Amino acid sequence: MRRRFLFSAALGTTLGRLAWAQPVDDRPSRPPGYTVSADVLQRSVAQRFPMRYPVQGLLNLDLQPPRLSLLPEQNRLRAEMVVEATGPALNRNHRGSFDLDFALRYETSDRTLRAHQLRVDRLRFPTLQPSVVELLNAYGPALAEQSLREVVLHRLQPQDLRLADAMGMQPGAITVTPTGLSIAFVLKPL
Repeated sequence: MRRRFLFSAALGTTLGRLAWAQPVDDRPSRPPGYTVSADVLQRSVAQRFPMRYPVQGLLNLDLQPPRLSLLPEQNRLRAEMVVEATGPALNRNHRGSFDLDFALRYETSDRTLRAHQLRVDRLRFPTLQPSVVELLNAYGPALAEQSLREVVLHRLQPQDLRLADAMGMQPGAITVTPTGLSIAFVLKPL
């Protein structure tokens, strides 16, 4: 019995020393969070299109699903938008495009990631007369910004936030990375 005790004590001491001697992992610990891959984000956005925006009985602008690209150095996303213009003011359908970039914000009420701080580039319609394109460019960016601001890009599911909720946390800063989005969890306000 005494041998077992001494053996156990020696083993415990040896294991304790080995554990103490292990090199400390000097990588910075990552705060808790959630990631959304670029593919998941693209599929989620595609479900919300096409969108139609009428321009006061003159024409309709139909926005097709955008092609997203990540801009990690600016912490923003870019969307290449294809737009089809139709209506009484035009002789036929015209296909064009424009680019916009935006930041993201989290909306707590419905667990969504939304477009925020939009910057719209010029509309391009190669088949329209330049004067009509200029008219569209006069009003188009404001219309695009107004209609696309706060567009839902992704919705987090309750199971995505279950651990954060249990820890009294919620989504905070959203960081655009080369592979998708990283959403940090922060303490919920009291």
